[in-house]
Amino acid sequence: MAIALERFCINRKIAPNLELEKFFQLVKKCGLSKVELRNDMPSGKVTDNLSNEQLNALATEFGIEIVTINALGMFNLLEDQTALLKNAEALLIQAKAIHSKALVMCPHCSTSDRRSEVQKRQDTLAALQLLAPLFKQYGVEGYVEPLGFGISSLRSSLLAQSIIHDSGAPYKLVLDTFHHYLSDVTQPEFDAQIRVEQIGLVHLSGVEDPRIKGALSDEERIMLSDKDRLASVIQVQNLERLGYQGIYSFEPFSSQLNTWTEGDIEREIRQSIALLQG
Repeated sequence: MAIALERFCINRKIAPNLELEKFFQLVKKCGLSKVELRNDMPSGKVTDNLSNEQLNALATEFGIEIVTINALGMFNLLEDQTALLKNAEALLIQAKAIHSKALVMCPHCSTSDRRSEVQKRQDTLAALQLLAPLFKQYGVEGYVEPLGFGISSLRSSLLAQSIIHDSGAPYKLVLDTFHHYLSDVTQPEFDAQIRVEQIGLVHLSGVEDPRIKGALSDEERIMLSDKDRLASVIQVQNLERLGYQGIYSFEPFSSQLNTWTEGDIEREIRQSIALLQG
């Protein structure tokens, strides 16, 4: 399965302790050029202590393309629409300033969410319609990422795809192999209903931890291996078979990553790509 290197992307979550310049250098050293930046890193800012101009200069220097900013969280919680619009606009201004193609949108996940499934769907649709003019105004794509946790208000790719369709807006889907595994969508159901042209990005990680599926969390997410319970390699093979031609972004989450050296990160990236190319 030959996937061109330019289709691979590195989410900054893999390198929580690296400054952006070092991160860009590492990505380039791996022969890659695409990254996802985040607003939940230790600095709390997408560009850390750099100005947008300084970030752009670094990206130009290392030939880096910023694919997304992760993420507008709780986008489908409508209790305070003014705050939601303010948060979205701030991230969209930032995305436009650093030439990020898209902004990832994640649903509300909480045990305190008492909404019915019908209400969650209605709120998700209303939120997408509310935010659509802002995305259009700033010329940034919106990527909706369902989260498969049991407490998530938007768990499955197929449900997200359906709501995006109903919104009438040009949002795309983020398919995450970890969250797809948790969502319990069956393979036949997925293959029959998914529209791969609606997928803007695929997030990849791996899990070897033996705990039951319902107990898995971001803490168990590492890179790909031949012991991966998510079968991310098989998920990718299936997406390729269905005609997906987009980007795959490595997004491990475990606190183990805090101890990884640059050499560790490079090794894990290369090993994961080799598994996919194998």
